[in-house]
Amino acid sequence: MKLVTKKPTTVVGLDIEAGSVAAAEITINGDARLGRTGIAPLAPGITREGEIADPEALGAVLKDLFSEQKLNKNVRVGVANQRVVVRSLRMPSIEGRDELETAIRFQAQDHIPMPLEQAVLDWEVIAPRVGEGGKQMDVVVVAARRDMVTALAQALDHAGLRPVGVDVSAFGMIRALAHEQPDPEPEPIPYEERVGTDGAPIEPVEPMLPARLYCNLGDVTNLAVARGSACLFTRVASFGVEGIAQRLAERRGLTLEHARQWLVHTGLERPVEAIEGDPDTVAAARDALAEGASKLADELRLSLEFYGAQEGALSVDEVIACGPGTTIEGLTERLQRELGYAFKVGRPSALAHLDDDSAARLTLSYGLGLEE
Repeated sequence: MKLVTKKPTTVVGLDIEAGSVAAAEITINGDARLGRTGIAPLAPGITREGEIADPEALGAVLKDLFSEQKLNKNVRVGVANQRVVVRSLRMPSIEGRDELETAIRFQAQDHIPMPLEQAVLDWEVIAPRVGEGGKQMDVVVVAARRDMVTALAQALDHAGLRPVGVDVSAFGMIRALAHEQPDPEPEPIPYEERVGTDGAPIEPVEPMLPARLYCNLGDVTNLAVARGSACLFTRVASFGVEGIAQRLAERRGLTLEHARQWLVHTGLERPVEAIEGDPDTVAAARDALAEGASKLADELRLSLEFYGAQEGALSVDEVIACGPGTTIEGLTERLQRELGYAFKVGRPSALAHLDDDSAARLTLSYGLGLEE
């Protein structure tokens, strides 16, 4: 979703979660170069389930962060909540952009669960196809509630920042990590897409790469299925690592910040008797993590099943996990055992000089700052 069309050479990717904001400055000059970065904590209540509840308070935090770190004020900010919808549409091939936009808006009415007059809508053609009805194309359509985007814009305005784009956080995640993965062998093109009904060869179509599931384990669980760098499906599950921390905080009377620290300290690998600290809190943290891992696995399973039921869904070969949850020892291994998919932890090589906690938190910000 683009707020303006100008493309500045330096942009700060901005990712907002319940407990913190993360900013990564990217300069594009032939290639992408990482500049300054910054992470700042957020007080409880400023965001709620991925939406901005207090734009003025968020604006104050952003203003201080950008001033302290001397960050560029051009920002591309990500959104990841239940009021952002991404759908893949398969349509007849249409050449003219105006005609295509009209057709997309018409078809989107049947697939987007919100009134289009109340939404900000954007789209991108990701792949040409040849089907029974002739040439077709796959189109990814994004819709976001206008009032949600307005609250975000208000926070940026309070901070004195210049929004150059609002993007789906999952797209930033894919940009940050897709090129870091070796390309698997492409799936063979089906016979009917290589040879027409008359037996004559059809104009070659680019071979299809298998799909991967990208998963950001943060305050919410942000999921995206992508083929190469093209997003085929995305979903935001409201339960994430923040939900696990909240359960621990309630059980032990901790602040959310302390609960987050206990989760990382305890993890899921070492025997609880070998972990330093109050035994009752260690045991409660382990229980909260075990319960939370099972719920996260259920969310991932549900998303994969939902994606797999779509027309033309490709098989998913592996899961690339990123975000703060990947710093919790044993969490991705537990998810791998419960789901039966190979899990890898993704970190952009541009963030390799940072400590692992910072690199995990800044992954989405880095991807949001990259040129679209």
